[in-house]
Amino acid sequence: MTHADKPGREIRARLDHPVIDCDAHVLEHQPAVVEYVRKVAGPGVVARLLKYQKERQLLDGQLAQYNQTGRGIWWGVPSGPHTGDRALAMLPRLFRARMDELGFDFAHLYSTFGIAGLYYQDDELRPAYCRALNALYADMFAAVGDRMRPVAVIPTFTPQEAIAELDHAVGVLGHKAIMIGTEVIRPVPGAGDRAPYLTRSIAIDPPEDYDPFWRRCAELGVAPVCHTASIGNAYYNSRSNYVFNHIGAFTRGSEYFCRALFFGGVTRRVPRLSFGFLEGGAAWGQELANAIAGHWEKRNAGYLEANLDPGKLDVDALARAAADYGGGEVTEASVRASVHGPLARPMRPEPFDEFAACGMKGPEDLRQLFIERFYFGCEADDRMTAVAFDRRLSPVGEPLRAVFGSDIGHWDVSDAMSVLTEAWEMVDHELMSPGDFRAFTFENPAMLHLSVNPNYFRGTVLEAAAEKLLRDRAGRA
Repeated sequence: MTHADKPGREIRARLDHPVIDCDAHVLEHQPAVVEYVRKVAGPGVVARLLKYQKERQLLDGQLAQYNQTGRGIWWGVPSGPHTGDRALAMLPRLFRARMDELGFDFAHLYSTFGIAGLYYQDDELRPAYCRALNALYADMFAAVGDRMRPVAVIPTFTPQEAIAELDHAVGVLGHKAIMIGTEVIRPVPGAGDRAPYLTRSIAIDPPEDYDPFWRRCAELGVAPVCHTASIGNAYYNSRSNYVFNHIGAFTRGSEYFCRALFFGGVTRRVPRLSFGFLEGGAAWGQELANAIAGHWEKRNAGYLEANLDPGKLDVDALARAAADYGGGEVTEASVRASVHGPLARPMRPEPFDEFAACGMKGPEDLRQLFIERFYFGCEADDRMTAVAFDRRLSPVGEPLRAVFGSDIGHWDVSDAMSVLTEAWEMVDHELMSPGDFRAFTFENPAMLHLSVNPNYFRGTVLEAAAEKLLRDRAGRA
């Protein structure tokens, strides 16, 4: 998509609603990170951090973080003619000073270093590193809280470490938004030093019970949001091409987590929580919603028992068909023998109803369990965002909750000042209506957080707009 080189303020001036950036990035100053790790955990952990990071640099295309072969990110932040964009991501007060030109009323700043730090294998370093980042962010953004909010990083290799950092980040440091790890990545026991690591979701068949963590998120009023990519997965990696690895990486990582949350029953058991999936777009969400509806139609327990139960097979009818139309090895006798063989009657597995955990009784349940609970982060240049708002594609006739994220601070933003202008092109090209754009840039980004914390924007420039949005929605309910 091409876009006019115009500052976002020109688009904002045409709108009758605020604009919320759900996903800009802070570029951490490495010496500051090291100093905060020292404050939190001492010089010994600093030494381990530096050694760990050095060993896991991109060397000959190796993603040592996951003990797998694949090229990771390189030349990933603004430089050269875009040095100003890099400064925006490093300096919160500068970012705030330029927000009117950007066309943003409010912005969320997500970690850069913490995306990998959530998955550090060192069980002492990982939580200490995340705690240091959260302390750094709290101090960095203390003077700009009226228009900007940093997002705390919550490690999740165990529910205990997740709850501990969640309580500290929210209760002690005052954070109101969080980014979580969504998988536990560990070496395969007994597989050797060079074997790829094993990934397990924290939402379905988890290594431990994570419900206490999900419930604690709801109690504290924070929506779990992820930046989960699949670049560390050996099945999807190229040894030599990062662009190959990056395309679709956040889609696959987010889809896996979203699917796990739904089928693992998290949205049923913890109905107060909303979840965000960033940088993967929304097209995959529409595909997943339809796939779930289609699978429920043919794989719900009632349909299975009525149509696919091997015990209800009409053996005589099948044998007669073989007698009339078979031949060679397929005879009436062989068919009768095979249907009574050891492979003909597979065991009835438990659980039998694979939709029991999520509580789905019909496609209409997707409204409450899926559509209303999931928010899909889309960048300005993603034309497929329009799919989220096409009600004809929805299994329940409702749009997905797509949310606008600038990704300022990372390589795929060529001009931070014109990000909103680029997003507006979907309206110019009639891929999205002005009402859809309002939902994309204001209502959905606001409700991602307001749905779990009605006071989320209190004390900010959006306090009145957020209160009115909640009143309007309550009036329509």
